Amino acid sequence: MENWMKGIFFMCAVFSISSIVFMIYFIFSSGIPFITEYGVARFLTGTTWAPSNTPGSYGILPMMIGSILVTGGATLIGMPIGILTAVFMAAYCPPELYKILKAAVNLMAAIPSILYGFFALQFIVPFMREVAGGTGMNMMTAMILLGLMILPTIISLSEAALRAVPRSYYEGSLALGTTHEKTVLSVMVPAAKSGIISSVILGIGRAIGETMAVVLIAGNQPIIPDSLFSGVRTLTTNIVLEMAYAQGEHKEALIATAAVLFLFILMINSLFLYVKKKRG
Repeated sequence: MENWMKGIFFMCAVFSISSIVFMIYFIFSSGIPFITEYGVARFLTGTTWAPSNTPGSYGILPMMIGSILVTGGATLIGMPIGILTAVFMAAYCPPELYKILKAAVNLMAAIPSILYGFFALQFIVPFMREVAGGTGMNMMTAMILLGLMILPTIISLSEAALRAVPRSYYEGSLALGTTHEKTVLSVMVPAAKSGIISSVILGIGRAIGETMAVVLIAGNQPIIPDSLFSGVRTLTTNIVLEMAYAQGEHKEALIATAAVLFLFILMINSLFLYVKKKRG
């Protein structure tokens, strides 16, 4: 029986790794030839995306900048709120209130992305229209929405990291005469920083990879945004908006966009893992 279970576990591991390898092979084997033929500089630094032109223009710089700005803004909104909420739930929340908050966080994680998009259309977009004018579908709207969407990931993992800190850390700090607040912020949070950083990494991964909700409220303009209230198109929305009807060179350009998106995510994870290792 033990050998059977080892075999099953091994096959599951092989399947997981093989899936990633095949996905990477498909994306890069289809995307790199186009980038090479079209020109790396033209593709990455071009500011015009116009597949219908003759010849077509496939510059993805506006979408790259849009993805970076939207993800960065969402992180600035969601990270402090998520971490502070996790601290409250782990160290301050009364048991009766904790049950409600924990259920609410779990429910947020289970809500489909498209429903977040509809929520933003009904509440955030009209608010932004009143504040900034225009349609209300802009980069700031996307930042706020994605900031909300990454909260469940950051809250859940950060809280778990805080609760995993040995109780002796807390008790030892109190024995030295420090207050509860000082102990939580100066002892428990630093001790849990590895898990907290991991939660932020996963939150950023969700933000940069989000598609359907952003399609509904970002304006989807393939231009370099000149303000927080400018329409924006991200790499993911660029792919989903045009893949259904793309053919030939146009389709290859979209697959190449997916390859760039994959490299973005790889670079972000590598950077955070490096920071995590250096500070560990």
